[in-house]
This record gives sequence, C-alpha cells and structure tokens, in this order.
Amino acid sequence: MAAESQGLRPLIVLNKCDLAERLPAALAVLAPYVRLGYPVLQLCAHSDAERLRPYLAAQTSVLVGQSGMGKSTLINALVPGAGAATREISAALDSGKHTTTHATLYRLAGDAQLIDSPGLQEFGLRHLSPQEIEHAFPELRPLLGQCRFRDCRHDREPDCAVRAAAARGEIDARRLATFLALCAASR
Repeated sequence: MAAESQGLRPLIVLNKCDLAERLPAALAVLAPYVRLGYPVLQLCAHSDAERLRPYLAAQTSVLVGQSGMGKSTLINALVPGAGAATREISAALDSGKHTTTHATLYRLAGDAQLIDSPGLQEFGLRHLSPQEIEHAFPELRPLLGQCRFRDCRHDREPDCAVRAAAARGEIDARRLATFLALCAASR
C-alpha cells in the first residue's frame, strides 16, 4: 500500500525459502498479492541471492521488511565486502533481532543502488487521507464511485460496492480489514 500510494513498483521477495516447513504458510499469506499481480520472487539469500540482481538493475531500490527477514544477508550476498551486520532469529520471540540501525546505500554494478533499511516492527500510513488509502488498494479502484453514498466509508453503509465485492470473495478479507483499519486511523 505504501508503494502504491507513491507510484512505486514493488517486488515481494520471499526469502528463506530453504525453510521448507514454513514455505506453504508464507505462500498462503502472499496469495492475495499474487492474485493482484504483484511479482513474488522466492529465494534463499545464502544460496541464490543473484536471482534478485536483474530486478535491481538501473535503479535505486530499498529493502523494506520486518527484522529478521534477511535484508542484510541479501546485501552481503549481492555486495562483496559490504559487511552488513546480521544476527540470528530470537528463539524466545520467534522474530528477528534489530541489527541494522540506520539506512545504508550500497552501489551495485552499473548505475544500480540498493538501500538496506532497519527492520520494521510497526509501519503506518497515517499521513494518507482515506481517499489516498482507497487508491493504494488496486482491487478497490474499479469500485470507487459505485457505492450508493458518495462519501461511503465501506464499513457499514448500505449498498456499498466494496463490501459487496468482499462478500462475493473478490476482495481478500484480510486486505479489507487492513483497509478499514488504516482508514479509521487516518480519520
């Protein structure tokens, strides 16, 4: 949604695909994004990070994600001598430990650049208006203006095109819940 709101082309990188026991659950979480047309690249930073390189060519890219997702490990695999600090996953919390404390720009071959960012514990879009949030959800765009009420909030108004599409299974329930939560926080 953040990328959509800024007109950026996202690439979802599913790292740690060597953890076979977690792969089916991760793919299930990403299924709504695949249905929306977002590209998903499956890899393991330790063995096949080079598969990411073509997506980085001739632009500045940023790795964004939760702590422990392997962003710094990807940097180390793609940038010889980068020496980005990495740590193991916390067994107690089953989550990543904050290692990267500030954003760092790395130069790749040609005119490509890659930014390693600190892991996110929480991320918000409170700076966006409800209308900007609506447009950040590509599945909602064709439905905008189709509701009975021009100022429909898509949460309980009658004849809401968004809720009707969700009831038909055309909008992922988790994405709709996220949309509603973001809109509520921005009001």
